Amino acid sequence: MKHKGKKKPMTLSSGVIVVRKARDGKWRFLLLRAYGYWDFPKGIVEPGEDPIEAAKRETKEETTITDLDFRWGYDFRETGPYNQGRKIARYYLGQTHKKDISLPVNPEIGKPEHDAYRWVTYEEARELVAPRVLEALEWAKSKIEEKG
Repeated sequence: MKHKGKKKPMTLSSGVIVVRKARDGKWRFLLLRAYGYWDFPKGIVEPGEDPIEAAKRETKEETTITDLDFRWGYDFRETGPYNQGRKIARYYLGQTHKKDISLPVNPEIGKPEHDAYRWVTYEEARELVAPRVLEALEWAKSKIEEKG
């Protein structure tokens, strides 16, 4: 039996496509793995929270990265709906100088939210990320190429 009335509002998840310049001069993208999927650091925007602040908070909570430089500005790219059409993800592009990160324990679940991380080239990222994230990855690559 279907219930009539209002649809549940879309949930916004906000995160950062974190990049760093490697010794070889090429850009590396930070990917995190959870439930067998590779994605960028992100999480739910809390009520009243600005999405960019949520993206910074989630990146810090999930990776310990705190030196993000939004040198490309605060533009963002959103995915299409996922999670049965109830959620979208918004990604900003930020640079870090930190190579070694941690995957700290989330006190709410008693373990890290992710089981692995990798710094990968754009080509490797294309092979690893979920299809819904590809457009955001392409956008980030074009922003990097545009400004360096």
